Amino acid sequence: MAYEAKNFDTLLGTQGFSDTLLKNHFTLYQGYVKNTNALIETLSAMAKDGKTATPEFAELKRRLGWEFNGMRMHELYFGNMKNGSSGELPKGVDEIVAEFKAMGAMRGIGWVVRYFDPVSNESFNVWVNEHDVGHFAGCVPMIVMDVFEHAYMVDYGLKKADYIDAFVNAIDWDVVSARWAAVKK
Repeated sequence: MAYEAKNFDTLLGTQGFSDTLLKNHFTLYQGYVKNTNALIETLSAMAKDGKTATPEFAELKRRLGWEFNGMRMHELYFGNMKNGSSGELPKGVDEIVAEFKAMGAMRGIGWVVRYFDPVSNESFNVWVNEHDVGHFAGCVPMIVMDVFEHAYMVDYGLKKADYIDAFVNAIDWDVVSARWAAVKK
């Protein structure tokens, strides 16, 4: 099975995000999709050739986690944004969003993810340092914010907090609500 890059062009024109930044970011995402497909194909061929015990196979398997999660995290990120006003924050999320924004403003690169844990029926904000490290097993991402430099430097330079404000203003709360509804069944 080959993965296809999703089209997020509906986000072009989103307030707080230049089309240049978004197009660059879409291209980066498309690279993750392309690399995921290439790795799957290469690993499949190596498995058919009996090369699963090689160091090359092991390293490519490790790399697949980086590329695949880079693809999925970007899909979740772009998927929880919309072009146009997201309106006021839903009732009861002020503290969650305040902590989410504070985590995004921390020094470093990575992702801020609002996870839901179906085992404990709790949700919490989590810092994910790299695509393939730091995810909470069994938890479901509800809100995903990219805080790698490529997500904001073109438009905001070092003003990461201004990017975070623009991102929060672009959250599609209907998508977030649908994600909650899907796991709360």
